[in-house]
Amino acid sequence: MTSPDAPYHAHIYYDLAEHPAAAALREDFGRDPAILFVGAMTDGGVGPHPIAQYEVHFLGASIPAVTAAIEATGLRALVHPLTDDDLADHTTLAHWIGEPVELDVTVLDPPGVNQGIPRFGVSDF
Repeated sequence: MTSPDAPYHAHIYYDLAEHPAAAALREDFGRDPAILFVGAMTDGGVGPHPIAQYEVHFLGASIPAVTAAIEATGLRALVHPLTDDDLADHTTLAHWIGEPVELDVTVLDPPGVNQGIPRFGVSDF
């Protein structure tokens, strides 16, 4: 069972045709007090993400609402917890909405050295 206070990320992916829908969802998330951080739209690959994306930070209690908002747009997304295992967060612990994107897992932090936790709710890539 997910703790309501557990830190989570969602990476919202988009292509050129989906950019307007992604931008509109980003605005909606920015007005939602349950969303702790909305990252900048990156129109290219960054980190393990090979295509355009942005991230949102939220707590476990908001998973159903965040997932429903993403699903309503038809956009692809990766929703994952932030633990001390960055690789597992982006793979075995992750939930995909829509068609998965092949991530570059070679750039992820080793277990026990997750640099994502300190930046939760503070900054994106």
